[in-house]
Amino acid sequence: MRIIFAGTPDAAVPTLQALLDSPHEVALVITRPPARRGRGKTAYPSPVASVAAQAGVELLETTSLQAPEIGERIAAVRGDLGVVVAYGALVPPNVLETPTHGWLNLHFSDLPRWRGAAPVQWAIREGDQSTASCVFTLEEGLDTGDVYSRVEVPIGRESAGELLTAMAESGASQVLDVIDAVADGSAIAIPQSTEGVTYARRLEHGDGYVSFTHDAQHEDRVIRSVTPNPGAYTVLPGGVRMKLGKAIPVERDDLEPGQLDVTKKHVSVGCEGGALILGQVAPAGKSWMDAAAWARGARPDARMRLGGAGEEQL
Repeated sequence: MRIIFAGTPDAAVPTLQALLDSPHEVALVITRPPARRGRGKTAYPSPVASVAAQAGVELLETTSLQAPEIGERIAAVRGDLGVVVAYGALVPPNVLETPTHGWLNLHFSDLPRWRGAAPVQWAIREGDQSTASCVFTLEEGLDTGDVYSRVEVPIGRESAGELLTAMAESGASQVLDVIDAVADGSAIAIPQSTEGVTYARRLEHGDGYVSFTHDAQHEDRVIRSVTPNPGAYTVLPGGVRMKLGKAIPVERDDLEPGQLDVTKKHVSVGCEGGALILGQVAPAGKSWMDAAAWARGARPDARMRLGGAGEEQL
């Protein structure tokens, strides 16, 4: 089949690469324009753009598919099927109707749970024991289309980045199976349930704040849900921020929320229930280091507390 592919981040690359390696033809790749980052504000192409360029595939870099000339360019490709994996913008009705067999979307949630931009992050944050990757037919509604394929995925102690990477890799073959079924006419799509619908908004910087005023399991899920982006952090006395990497929740009741227990190898922080053993930390203006190394330099005393109600606004 002649495929139009739309995607932007690393999570979209495995599916694009699988399509490029398959008997199907990738006729056009749509992605977001280069993003500027770093102190020099250097423009970097998206991960999908880099793969497409290396493969010599026609590339369309755009923030929106709404303009008439964009729709005309996509229509000129005469695609049989469109495939979307985390493109980052809505596909308007005129573009949805362009490919002969419509569009497929690989979504990293157990639809209809966690429709939206950050399904893996919210599944972890809310303590879901499992999630799923779904391939469904794209329509005007937000992740509302009929589902062709669902593969359940257990959630363990992964960060959002780790889980998303694993699901992106396994989801690539899932997409190819659905494309083959569409091609031979055997594909069957099942309507989503109208019950259990939840939405996964994009997580912002403030969502990574760890106050240690909740139980350790909750604070652990917060950290894993925002790792690596937008990142977890707490505050030191005076409102100075410190980034937090993955931590380990443990059962203990001898520490107050935010209170430290420092040994040669570990730094534990009390929570409302239990405690967290910190892993990597990055104090303001410094690189990542083991929490024990930070403590050796910072020499926190017994009165020092991390986090705390109201500190997040400092």
